Amino acid sequence: MSVVMASGGIAQSVESGFTAMSDGDFATAYRALRQAAAHGDARAGALMGEIFGTGPYARTPDATVEAPDAGAQTAPRVAPQQPAVLPAERGRLLAPLVIRRPPPRPFAVPSAPMALNDDMFAQIDMALAEIGRDLFFDPILSGNKDVSCATCHHPTLGSGDGVSLGLGTGAAGLGPERSVAGPYSAQERIPRNAPALWNLGVSDLRVLFHDGRVERDPTDPATLLTPQGPLDYMALDSVLAAQALFPVLSHAEMAGRATENRVATAVKEERIHGDDGAWALLSARIDGIDDYRTSFSAWRGQDARVRMDEIANAIAAFISHEFRANDTAFDRYMREEAALSPEAGEGMRLFFGKARCAECHSGALLSDQEFHAMGEPPIGPGKERDADGYTRDIGRAAVTLSRGDAYAFRTPMLRNVVHNGPWGHAGAFSDLRDFVTHHMDPVAGLERYSPQAVLPQLASALPDYGALSNRMQVGAVKAAAARTMKRYGMPALAEGEMDMLMAFLDALSDPASLDGRIGAPDSLPSGLPLAE
Repeated sequence: MSVVMASGGIAQSVESGFTAMSDGDFATAYRALRQAAAHGDARAGALMGEIFGTGPYARTPDATVEAPDAGAQTAPRVAPQQPAVLPAERGRLLAPLVIRRPPPRPFAVPSAPMALNDDMFAQIDMALAEIGRDLFFDPILSGNKDVSCATCHHPTLGSGDGVSLGLGTGAAGLGPERSVAGPYSAQERIPRNAPALWNLGVSDLRVLFHDGRVERDPTDPATLLTPQGPLDYMALDSVLAAQALFPVLSHAEMAGRATENRVATAVKEERIHGDDGAWALLSARIDGIDDYRTSFSAWRGQDARVRMDEIANAIAAFISHEFRANDTAFDRYMREEAALSPEAGEGMRLFFGKARCAECHSGALLSDQEFHAMGEPPIGPGKERDADGYTRDIGRAAVTLSRGDAYAFRTPMLRNVVHNGPWGHAGAFSDLRDFVTHHMDPVAGLERYSPQAVLPQLASALPDYGALSNRMQVGAVKAAAARTMKRYGMPALAEGEMDMLMAFLDALSDPASLDGRIGAPDSLPSGLPLAE
């Protein structure tokens, strides 16, 4: 017996789909729109085809979008502004600002090998970097004063945290030994792997975070695109400084949960800007510590309250100096200063030739700074949850709202890559060779994946590998990876060839950078303990 949905029910289902999309809940949106489309609503069917690529309105996989004529004139892009809050909206949680991003550029033509030279980096203000060193290690910038930038990006752990998905506020210790602690115990894992910080001081850096939610506007490089708008009222030195503003707003990373502290409550209420916003609350903490206020006053040459953009610029200056890695065997070879080992040299030939790694890992950074769906296994809490309890992370698509970006993540840079495990946006691989092998055929790789993530103990965590049992989600990840592979075929490599490729990846290590430059301070201006 067929069931016919009343017109009012269809309208309600469509409306719930729109609401879920505006809240970033794509799983609920999919279910609501699918229900309406199944009962004949053409608008819901069109949205299913445009956004999710399903249904009778879906574009075929072979459909292509022509690139605009290089000589054509395009309208100037206006950076989006933070929407005004109407009086009636005060007191309720508003949907986060969504910024439409430019379409992805096509795959790069494989580039010739290039050294990463000193003149490719922005000049560093060392006085500011010294202040940034203290801020980087100081838990004062977290809502509950129990976690610092260094907790997840520690110099002794290859500028990461040594685990697949870390624990932020509400825990103690470093790396795999980190565990739940304190009055505000962690209840969930950070949903993505802590990315390495190597070479983020390069002048050509354009995009940060696994999903690229902080980036330079390609049409106007002077404008920074962020989840909080262009931030024109701040004097930010770089895209790296803009990135430093956002971990402090994450409840799982540094902010904490609402009611635990004023910063977390401000974030929950979406009070980020202004005198009572989360950033102002944090900068006031720094300003209230004599050593920090004195240091900033001496640096700028006048006494004034410490601003959040100054804090971000200082942290970025420290990261740029401390985590520079361009004295590798590969870089010395490219500068004709030393020879590569025979095995690494053959691996380099494979990397830039037969293996086609350089189609994405291109240029001096060994990254095209673009986004590709490589079929990485979906593990951990993900970034969103559907009505059935399954979690997922759709990557770049959550930023651009383009189905073509589904499950695509930023191409990582590769200096010190052998020291930066676990690997992948969720750290699903603790073995680098397995990770590279997976890249050769990600669709088959998903089928044979065996859990190997490094995860700190967390009793309250949802099943870390639960999403792997969701055939619909794994199928979507496979489909996205298959579309990527259709654009170019990656050959299988023999075991001996893999040995040589791994030798080349090891030749991308910079021992001096791993030893550190400034290093950690002996003590902190706040008096709080160092992460160690």
